Amino acid sequence: MLYAITSLFLCQLAGELLVQWLGLPIPGPLIGMVLMFIALLVRGSVPQALTDTSGHLLRNLMLLFIPAVTGVMLHFERVGREWLPFLAAGILGAAFTMTVTALTFRWMIRITGKNAE
Repeated sequence: MLYAITSLFLCQLAGELLVQWLGLPIPGPLIGMVLMFIALLVRGSVPQALTDTSGHLLRNLMLLFIPAVTGVMLHFERVGREWLPFLAAGILGAAFTMTVTALTFRWMIRITGKNAE
């Protein structure tokens, strides 16, 4: 578990450093996730410790959103003033996420030849 968490944090740190160094306009954790993906592709498999640890993190994912929700509530007055862009971003973001998820699911079914039944 320590190996897996260290790997996750190191990839996130590397992503943050790359964003700062190159001045990229995207989040460091996103770059870190891409770096982790590349590392796993090179390795050829996902270590069992990483599978177990990431499974525990995903099962408790809602706990990780508490700080973000608290941050929004601290600026609730601003959200009230600027509700239209906030609402549009939420709706468009959700629609984009659902579309990409559906397309990825269809692609995975096509390349694996398995139907979801």
